[in-house]
Amino acid sequence: MRYINELREGEMLTEVYLCKIKNTLKTKMGKSYYSLVLQDKTGTLDAKVWELSNGIENFDQMDYIYIQGQITSFQGALQLNVNRIRKCQEGEFDPKDYMPVSKRDINEMFQELLSLIQTVKEPHLRKLLDAFFVEDKEFIKIFKDHSAAKSVHHGFIGGLLEHTLGVTKMCDYMASTYPVLNRDLLITSAIFHDVGKTEEISQFPQNDYTDDGQLLGHIYIGTEILGMKIRTIPGFPVKLASELKHCILAHHGELEYGSPKKPAIVEAVALNFADNADAKIQTMTEILDSAGDSTEWLGFNRLFESNIRATSK
Repeated sequence: MRYINELREGEMLTEVYLCKIKNTLKTKMGKSYYSLVLQDKTGTLDAKVWELSNGIENFDQMDYIYIQGQITSFQGALQLNVNRIRKCQEGEFDPKDYMPVSKRDINEMFQELLSLIQTVKEPHLRKLLDAFFVEDKEFIKIFKDHSAAKSVHHGFIGGLLEHTLGVTKMCDYMASTYPVLNRDLLITSAIFHDVGKTEEISQFPQNDYTDDGQLLGHIYIGTEILGMKIRTIPGFPVKLASELKHCILAHHGELEYGSPKKPAIVEAVALNFADNADAKIQTMTEILDSAGDSTEWLGFNRLFESNIRATSK
Protein backbone atom coordinates (compact mmCIF):
# COMPACT_ATOMS: atom_id res chain seq x y z
CA MET A 1 0.00 0.00 0.00
CA ARG A 2 1.13 3.55 -0.76
CA TYR A 3 0.67 5.46 2.48
CA ILE A 4 -0.04 9.18 2.33
CA ASN A 5 3.18 10.16 4.08
CA GLU A 6 5.15 8.40 1.33
CA LEU A 7 3.60 10.26 -1.60
CA ARG A 8 5.64 12.62 -3.74
CA GLU A 9 4.72 15.32 -6.24
CA GLY A 10 4.38 14.17 -9.83
CA GLU A 11 3.72 10.47 -9.29
CA MET A 12 0.69 8.62 -10.59
CA LEU A 13 -1.31 6.91 -7.87
CA THR A 14 -3.64 3.89 -7.83
CA GLU A 15 -4.72 3.09 -4.28
CA VAL A 16 -7.55 2.65 -1.76
CA TYR A 17 -8.20 5.37 0.83
CA LEU A 18 -10.92 6.29 3.28
CA CYS A 19 -12.94 9.27 2.05
CA LYS A 20 -13.00 11.32 5.25
CA ILE A 21 -14.74 14.36 3.72
CA LYS A 22 -16.69 14.83 0.48
CA ASN A 23 -18.00 18.22 -0.63
CA THR A 24 -19.63 19.14 -3.92
CA LEU A 25 -18.52 22.62 -4.92
CA LYS A 26 -18.58 24.85 -7.98
CA THR A 27 -15.80 26.58 -9.87
CA LYS A 28 -15.98 30.29 -10.71
CA MET A 29 -17.47 29.23 -14.03
CA GLY A 30 -20.26 27.32 -12.27
CA LYS A 31 -18.93 23.82 -13.00
CA SER A 32 -19.45 21.21 -10.26
CA TYR A 33 -16.51 19.31 -8.78
CA TYR A 34 -15.73 17.20 -5.71
CA SER A 35 -13.40 18.37 -2.96
CA LEU A 36 -12.26 15.39 -0.89
CA VAL A 37 -10.12 14.65 2.12
CA LEU A 38 -8.62 11.17 1.92
CA GLN A 39 -7.22 9.38 4.97
CA ASP A 40 -4.99 6.50 5.94
CA LYS A 41 -3.19 5.76 9.20
CA THR A 42 -0.35 8.14 8.33
CA GLY A 43 -2.44 11.24 7.69
CA THR A 44 -4.78 12.97 5.28
CA LEU A 45 -4.57 14.19 1.68
CA ASP A 46 -6.56 16.88 -0.10
CA ALA A 47 -8.04 15.61 -3.38
CA LYS A 48 -10.02 17.20 -6.21
CA VAL A 49 -12.25 15.57 -8.82
CA TRP A 50 -12.52 18.21 -11.52
CA GLU A 51 -14.31 16.06 -14.11
CA LEU A 52 -17.43 14.26 -12.87
CA SER A 53 -17.35 11.77 -15.72
CA ASN A 54 -18.38 8.12 -16.11
CA GLY A 55 -15.07 7.18 -14.50
CA ILE A 56 -16.33 8.59 -11.20
CA GLU A 57 -18.75 6.08 -9.65
CA ASN A 58 -21.17 6.93 -6.84
CA PHE A 59 -19.68 7.01 -3.34
CA ASP A 60 -20.32 8.75 -0.03
CA GLN A 61 -18.31 10.32 2.74
CA MET A 62 -16.74 7.65 5.00
CA ASP A 63 -16.65 5.10 2.17
CA TYR A 64 -13.44 3.32 1.25
CA ILE A 65 -12.72 4.24 -2.36
CA TYR A 66 -10.37 2.96 -5.05
CA ILE A 67 -8.86 5.99 -6.76
CA GLN A 68 -6.57 6.80 -9.67
CA GLY A 69 -4.93 10.16 -10.14
CA GLN A 70 -1.78 12.26 -10.06
CA ILE A 71 -0.08 13.91 -7.09
CA THR A 72 0.42 17.64 -7.58
CA SER A 73 1.34 20.53 -5.30
CA PHE A 74 -0.92 23.44 -4.38
CA GLN A 75 0.19 26.27 -2.08
CA GLY A 76 3.03 24.15 -0.75
CA ALA A 77 0.92 21.08 0.09
CA LEU A 78 0.40 17.86 -1.82
CA GLN A 79 -2.91 17.43 -3.60
CA LEU A 80 -4.35 14.56 -5.62
CA ASN A 81 -6.06 15.27 -8.94
CA VAL A 82 -8.42 12.29 -9.35
CA ASN A 83 -9.64 10.89 -12.67
CA ARG A 84 -11.20 7.55 -11.57
CA ILE A 85 -13.09 6.44 -8.45
CA ARG A 86 -15.07 3.38 -7.46
CA LYS A 87 -16.46 2.34 -4.10
CA CYS A 88 -14.63 -0.61 -2.52
CA GLN A 89 -16.28 -3.78 -1.30
CA GLU A 90 -15.53 -5.62 1.94
CA GLY A 91 -12.35 -7.65 1.63
CA GLU A 92 -10.65 -5.12 -0.63
CA PHE A 93 -9.16 -3.20 2.28
CA ASP A 94 -7.98 -3.63 5.87
CA PRO A 95 -9.46 -0.93 8.17
CA LYS A 96 -6.29 -1.00 10.28
CA ASP A 97 -4.45 0.66 7.38
CA TYR A 98 -6.69 3.71 7.62
CA MET A 99 -6.85 4.45 11.32
CA PRO A 100 -3.87 6.30 12.83
CA VAL A 101 -2.71 4.53 16.00
CA SER A 102 -0.36 5.49 18.82
CA LYS A 103 3.22 4.29 18.36
CA ARG A 104 3.13 3.14 21.97
CA ASP A 105 1.47 -0.04 23.25
CA ILE A 106 -2.02 0.96 24.41
CA ASN A 107 -2.36 -1.73 27.08
CA GLU A 108 1.05 -0.90 28.53
CA MET A 109 0.12 2.78 28.74
CA PHE A 110 -3.15 1.93 30.47
CA GLN A 111 -1.35 -0.22 33.03
CA GLU A 112 1.02 2.67 33.70
CA LEU A 113 -1.97 4.95 34.24
CA LEU A 114 -3.51 2.41 36.64
CA SER A 115 -0.26 2.38 38.60
CA LEU A 116 -0.52 6.14 39.05
CA ILE A 117 -4.15 5.81 40.12
CA GLN A 118 -3.08 3.35 42.83
CA THR A 119 -0.86 6.04 44.37
CA VAL A 120 -3.83 8.33 45.12
CA LYS A 121 -4.54 8.07 48.85
CA GLU A 122 -7.52 10.39 49.41
CA PRO A 123 -10.42 7.90 49.60
CA HIS A 124 -13.05 9.92 47.71
CA LEU A 125 -10.73 10.80 44.84
CA ARG A 126 -9.57 7.19 44.67
CA LYS A 127 -13.16 5.93 44.57
CA LEU A 128 -13.93 8.39 41.77
CA LEU A 129 -10.92 7.21 39.75
CA ASP A 130 -11.76 3.55 40.31
CA ALA A 131 -15.37 4.13 39.24
CA PHE A 132 -14.15 5.06 35.76
CA PHE A 133 -10.83 3.33 35.20
CA VAL A 134 -11.31 0.07 37.11
CA GLU A 135 -15.03 -0.67 37.31
CA ASP A 136 -16.51 0.78 34.11
CA LYS A 137 -15.45 -1.62 31.33
CA GLU A 138 -17.34 0.25 28.61
CA PHE A 139 -15.71 3.57 29.55
CA ILE A 140 -12.27 1.91 29.67
CA LYS A 141 -12.65 0.61 26.11
CA ILE A 142 -13.78 3.99 24.81
CA PHE A 143 -11.02 5.84 26.67
CA LYS A 144 -8.25 3.51 25.44
CA ASP A 145 -9.34 3.76 21.79
CA HIS A 146 -10.12 7.49 21.70
CA SER A 147 -8.12 10.30 20.15
CA ALA A 148 -7.30 13.49 22.03
CA ALA A 149 -8.15 15.75 19.11
CA LYS A 150 -9.61 15.95 15.64
CA SER A 151 -6.27 17.42 14.58
CA VAL A 152 -3.32 19.39 16.09
CA HIS A 153 -2.03 16.76 18.57
CA HIS A 154 -2.67 13.13 19.57
CA GLY A 155 -5.28 12.76 16.82
CA PHE A 156 -5.01 8.97 16.69
CA ILE A 157 -6.33 5.81 18.35
CA GLY A 158 -4.85 5.75 21.84
CA GLY A 159 -4.12 9.48 21.63
CA LEU A 160 -6.33 10.44 24.58
CA LEU A 161 -4.66 7.81 26.77
CA GLU A 162 -1.17 8.81 25.61
CA HIS A 163 -1.84 12.51 26.25
CA THR A 164 -3.47 11.83 29.63
CA LEU A 165 -0.53 9.68 30.72
CA GLY A 166 1.97 12.31 29.59
CA VAL A 167 0.20 15.09 31.48
CA THR A 168 -0.20 12.93 34.60
CA LYS A 169 3.49 12.00 34.65
CA MET A 170 4.46 15.66 34.40
CA CYS A 171 2.10 16.45 37.27
CA ASP A 172 3.58 13.59 39.28
CA TYR A 173 7.03 15.14 38.81
CA MET A 174 5.78 18.61 39.80
CA ALA A 175 4.09 17.23 42.90
CA SER A 176 7.36 15.58 43.97
CA THR A 177 9.27 18.84 43.39
CA TYR A 178 6.89 21.46 44.81
CA PRO A 179 5.50 20.62 48.28
CA VAL A 180 2.82 23.31 47.92
CA LEU A 181 0.92 21.03 45.53
CA ASN A 182 -1.78 18.65 46.78
CA ARG A 183 -0.57 15.56 44.94
CA ASP A 184 -3.82 13.57 45.13
CA LEU A 185 -5.85 16.46 43.76
CA LEU A 186 -3.33 17.20 41.01
CA ILE A 187 -2.96 13.59 39.85
CA THR A 188 -6.73 13.11 39.84
CA SER A 189 -7.23 16.35 37.90
CA ALA A 190 -4.61 15.33 35.36
CA ILE A 191 -6.20 11.94 34.75
CA PHE A 192 -9.65 13.46 34.31
CA HIS A 193 -8.72 16.73 32.59
CA ASP A 194 -9.75 15.62 29.07
CA VAL A 195 -12.36 13.00 29.97
CA GLY A 196 -14.96 15.13 28.17
CA LYS A 197 -13.28 14.35 24.86
CA THR A 198 -14.86 10.89 24.97
CA GLU A 199 -18.14 12.69 24.17
CA GLU A 200 -16.81 15.79 22.38
CA ILE A 201 -15.23 13.79 19.55
CA SER A 202 -16.70 10.74 17.83
CA GLN A 203 -14.75 7.51 17.60
CA PHE A 204 -12.78 6.43 14.55
CA PRO A 205 -13.15 6.36 11.64
CA GLN A 206 -15.16 9.60 11.93
CA ASN A 207 -13.04 11.24 14.67
CA ASP A 208 -15.07 14.43 14.30
CA TYR A 209 -16.91 16.78 16.63
CA THR A 210 -20.26 15.54 17.93
CA ASP A 211 -23.24 17.85 18.41
CA ASP A 212 -22.38 18.17 22.11
CA GLY A 213 -18.78 18.74 21.15
CA GLN A 214 -19.79 21.69 18.98
CA LEU A 215 -22.37 23.06 21.41
CA LEU A 216 -20.67 22.45 24.77
CA GLY A 217 -17.00 21.49 24.37
CA HIS A 218 -14.96 18.94 26.28
CA ILE A 219 -14.22 21.18 29.29
CA TYR A 220 -17.89 21.62 30.18
CA ILE A 221 -18.73 18.02 29.25
CA GLY A 222 -15.91 16.65 31.42
CA THR A 223 -16.91 18.76 34.40
CA GLU A 224 -20.50 17.55 34.05
CA ILE A 225 -19.40 13.90 33.78
CA LEU A 226 -17.41 14.21 37.00
CA GLY A 227 -20.19 16.12 38.77
CA MET A 228 -22.72 13.39 38.06
CA LYS A 229 -20.40 10.64 39.29
CA ILE A 230 -19.35 12.60 42.39
CA ARG A 231 -22.99 12.83 43.46
CA THR A 232 -23.13 9.03 43.64
CA ILE A 233 -20.18 8.81 46.09
CA PRO A 234 -21.40 9.19 49.69
CA GLY A 235 -19.69 11.88 51.74
CA PHE A 236 -17.62 13.32 48.90
CA PRO A 237 -16.31 16.62 50.38
CA VAL A 238 -18.02 19.60 48.75
CA LYS A 239 -14.90 21.78 48.74
CA LEU A 240 -12.77 19.00 47.26
CA ALA A 241 -15.33 18.44 44.51
CA SER A 242 -15.27 22.15 43.66
CA GLU A 243 -11.47 22.22 43.59
CA LEU A 244 -11.36 19.21 41.28
CA LYS A 245 -13.97 20.68 38.94
CA HIS A 246 -12.14 24.02 38.97
CA CYS A 247 -8.96 22.30 37.76
CA ILE A 248 -10.91 20.83 34.83
CA LEU A 249 -12.60 24.14 34.03
CA ALA A 250 -9.31 26.07 34.14
CA HIS A 251 -6.92 23.62 32.48
CA HIS A 252 -6.60 25.63 29.24
CA GLY A 253 -5.36 28.51 31.34
CA GLU A 254 -6.93 31.45 29.52
CA LEU A 255 -10.47 32.46 28.67
CA GLU A 256 -9.53 32.94 25.01
CA TYR A 257 -8.27 29.35 24.88
CA GLY A 258 -11.66 27.99 25.93
CA SER A 259 -11.37 27.79 29.72
CA PRO A 260 -14.49 29.09 31.49
CA LYS A 261 -12.26 30.00 34.46
CA LYS A 262 -8.63 31.04 34.83
CA PRO A 263 -6.55 29.03 37.34
CA ALA A 264 -7.26 30.14 40.90
CA ILE A 265 -5.50 27.38 42.86
CA VAL A 266 -1.95 26.13 42.49
CA GLU A 267 -2.99 22.67 41.27
CA ALA A 268 -4.90 24.27 38.39
CA VAL A 269 -1.78 26.26 37.47
CA ALA A 270 0.35 23.11 37.45
CA LEU A 271 -2.23 21.20 35.39
CA ASN A 272 -2.39 24.00 32.81
CA PHE A 273 1.39 23.98 32.37
CA ALA A 274 1.55 20.19 32.06
CA ASP A 275 -1.32 20.06 29.56
CA ASN A 276 0.16 22.83 27.44
CA ALA A 277 3.66 21.32 27.48
CA ASP A 278 2.53 17.83 26.47
CA ALA A 279 0.25 19.13 23.72
CA LYS A 280 2.88 21.43 22.20
CA ILE A 281 5.74 18.93 22.33
CA GLN A 282 3.54 16.31 20.67
CA THR A 283 2.44 18.83 18.05
CA MET A 284 6.07 19.64 17.29
CA THR A 285 6.86 15.91 17.18
CA GLU A 286 4.13 15.29 14.61
CA ILE A 287 5.29 18.22 12.46
CA LEU A 288 8.89 16.99 12.49
CA ASP A 289 7.83 13.41 11.79
CA SER A 290 5.96 14.58 8.70
CA ALA A 291 9.11 16.35 7.49
CA GLY A 292 11.15 13.15 7.58
CA ASP A 293 14.91 13.63 7.82
CA SER A 294 14.83 17.22 6.65
CA THR A 295 16.63 19.81 8.75
CA GLU A 296 15.50 22.64 6.46
CA TRP A 297 13.24 25.38 7.79
CA LEU A 298 9.65 24.20 7.50
CA GLY A 299 7.96 27.59 7.34
CA PHE A 300 5.80 29.63 9.68
CA ASN A 301 3.60 27.64 12.05
CA ARG A 302 0.50 29.36 13.37
CA LEU A 303 0.41 27.48 16.69
CA PHE A 304 4.00 28.31 17.58
CA GLU A 305 3.98 31.69 15.78
CA SER A 306 7.44 30.88 14.49
CA ASN A 307 9.34 29.39 11.58
CA ILE A 308 10.41 25.95 12.78
CA ARG A 309 12.83 23.16 11.87
CA ALA A 310 14.35 20.01 13.28
CA THR A 311 17.38 20.22 15.54
CA SER A 312 20.62 19.67 13.60
CA LYS A 313 22.01 16.16 13.79
